[in-house]
Amino acid sequence: MRATNPSYNFSNAHDVLDRVFNNTYNGIAVVNLEGNWLKVNESVCDLFGYTRWELFNMDINNIIYVEDLGVHEKKYEKLIQGKIDKYRIKQRYFHKDGTMLWILIYVSLVYFKHGKPYMIWQFNDVTNRQKNLDKLKAMLSVVKEQNERLASFADIVTHNLRSHSGNLSTITEFLESDFSSQKENENLKLLKKAVDNLQETVSHLTQVAKIREIEPSKMDVLNLYDYVEKAMYNIIAMAQNANAVIYNEIDETHHVKAISAYLDSIVLNFLTNAIKYRSDKRTPIIELTSYIEDDYIVFVVGDNGLGIDLKKYRDKLFKMYKTFHYNEDAIGIGLFITKNHIESLGGKVEVKSEVGVGTEFSIYLKRA
Repeated sequence: MRATNPSYNFSNAHDVLDRVFNNTYNGIAVVNLEGNWLKVNESVCDLFGYTRWELFNMDINNIIYVEDLGVHEKKYEKLIQGKIDKYRIKQRYFHKDGTMLWILIYVSLVYFKHGKPYMIWQFNDVTNRQKNLDKLKAMLSVVKEQNERLASFADIVTHNLRSHSGNLSTITEFLESDFSSQKENENLKLLKKAVDNLQETVSHLTQVAKIREIEPSKMDVLNLYDYVEKAMYNIIAMAQNANAVIYNEIDETHHVKAISAYLDSIVLNFLTNAIKYRSDKRTPIIELTSYIEDDYIVFVVGDNGLGIDLKKYRDKLFKMYKTFHYNEDAIGIGLFITKNHIESLGGKVEVKSEVGVGTEFSIYLKRA
């Protein structure tokens, strides 16, 4: 134990505390249990714009915003009953010049002479912070409203496009039937191909329009290993035709929060892509692993395929109708939709790749 300095004068301690009290940047007040000011420092006076004399001779409730008069009540009762030793509340006050202040108040109970309890109130002006928070809330509200309008617009547009493309397809079939001798007519072939392309585009747009951010309460707890096993079974013929070797090393205890249809689509898309974009120079090997990182289960799909030139294509990788290899089946919609599915579940996707070596996708899914 450290020895006390015999030359230290404890009678000076009170003076030191007084200097700290009076010179601290934040406002500090000693308040009795009835809520009356007993002592305030200069920062309190600066905060509210009143002199000490004015503060001591006014009812504090007169400068509190009327809707905030009872905010102390519940926590104050717990403090007095000894259930808590301190609490924090946010309360609005009026400055002497009439402007409104947002004040964060820290309240604690202390005992001075004769064991009589008092409260120490510490005031922190958070007006600017609150204004910025209110602006952010207002902006988020506007964004939410705009997103809802865009979603409605997308639903209407895709519905109408489906109707019109369906009509065009029917008319084309009638033309083929009524003018069977013209089936080889180049213009009729071009018309049929154009209508087929339109229907395919409408189908893609419909899928995209259906994607919405999913509320956590509407997600299920799903076993990642089981979904990977099911996807592997569904593509077994495709894997055998490509002589692909798939290793499922997913931790069987890893559960994610997701929608079943979305998780099916995510796993299936990354698996089929790994097979599609294999290299002819080696046996396709696909490794599936998982690990925990913070609030996520990270599902990793690694392959030894063609690889992607990320210097050229990183910004375009998940864009609609962007393709990076000369694969006749590639239309550039799968990764776009899959990324949107992942993000709608509150996740994200990262990629590492090297041309001629392979690609590794890391899919971050919310941990259950």
